Amino acid sequence: MMQSFIPPNRTLMGPGPSDVPERVLQAMARPTIGHLDPAFGGMMEQLKAMLRDGFMTENQLTFPVSAPGSAGMETCFANLVEPGDEVIVCINGVFGGRMKENVERMGGTAIVVENAWGAPVDPTLVEAAFAANPKVNLLAFVHAETSTGVRSDAKALCEIAHQHDALALVDAVTSLGGIELRVDAWGIDAIYSGSQKCLSCPPGLSPVSFSDAAAKRIAARKTKVRSWFLDLSLVMAYWQGDGARTYHHTAPVNAMYGLHESLLMLHEEGLQNAWARHADMHQLLKTGLEELGLRFVVEEPYRLPQLNAVAFPDSLKDEASIRRELLEVHNLEIGAGLGALAGKVWRIGLMGASASEANVDLCLTALRDVMARHQAI
Repeated sequence: MMQSFIPPNRTLMGPGPSDVPERVLQAMARPTIGHLDPAFGGMMEQLKAMLRDGFMTENQLTFPVSAPGSAGMETCFANLVEPGDEVIVCINGVFGGRMKENVERMGGTAIVVENAWGAPVDPTLVEAAFAANPKVNLLAFVHAETSTGVRSDAKALCEIAHQHDALALVDAVTSLGGIELRVDAWGIDAIYSGSQKCLSCPPGLSPVSFSDAAAKRIAARKTKVRSWFLDLSLVMAYWQGDGARTYHHTAPVNAMYGLHESLLMLHEEGLQNAWARHADMHQLLKTGLEELGLRFVVEEPYRLPQLNAVAFPDSLKDEASIRRELLEVHNLEIGAGLGALAGKVWRIGLMGASASEANVDLCLTALRDVMARHQAI
């Protein structure tokens, strides 16, 4: 018999989504209005302003793509890469690999800079790649690699790109709202994120921002953008219509309410206070995990406070069974490893509303309970 779906009440401490505050859920339950309604247009302007604050940018071309973070990634590549372009792509985890895939699907040539999984992007290798490939016009890298929990030096990498007359494209899906991120000060030309990580909004929207230099390159394209839906020359007639918005697609109205509310909560907390909260909760979790004998994968200077990758103990045989028990017994979700780290690590998220003392206490208590029964401690 078909009936309404009632989800279990979980604590989300995996790689995303994060816990969604009741305030955001209530915002999403407000009455739906038309996506061309003047009242909705006013909300859109506030949403864009708060996104600019979150990204720390004055970029006018800043808005949420009506799809998850992967579509934000594709928006950046589809609009900035033309057939024949040479792009340096830094890979130190799963999501750098997805950047390479995007470059190739747009008809570009990906020049790969490989780094070890769990290590940050090495600026000297990027310098060498530019020196060996003088036609490169775009550098792409992941600021906060969700698959490994490592942070790369975005400011240094952007400086290298600009020294070689290239633009810098940055994946900030896991960093926006969780760690220091300064789009204008660091010279980031194109950036994308997701609603479901440190913003603690349900998945489904992807904030993006483009510098004036990136906007000029897009306007000067010699070929059509390969995606109609993600073509900024079309989309922005809706987002920048200023009272005369042109229909492009039916925006996810209630999802936008949720993102607006989550950004308002970030604004009320203060961006730098949010960064500090994530760092404080990481230290609290770190102390407890080390007491349990768990070891971090990433060296301390490069660790993400909001995504903690810990090595699966040798004394255990089946990490999936422990995660399953955490979910079934404690209603706690943590993440598995991806790609080269599959079966080797746990990824414990402290993102947005999930970065709280109560969640840290629950996670440590649950791990202690389950690991003890699996004879790990």
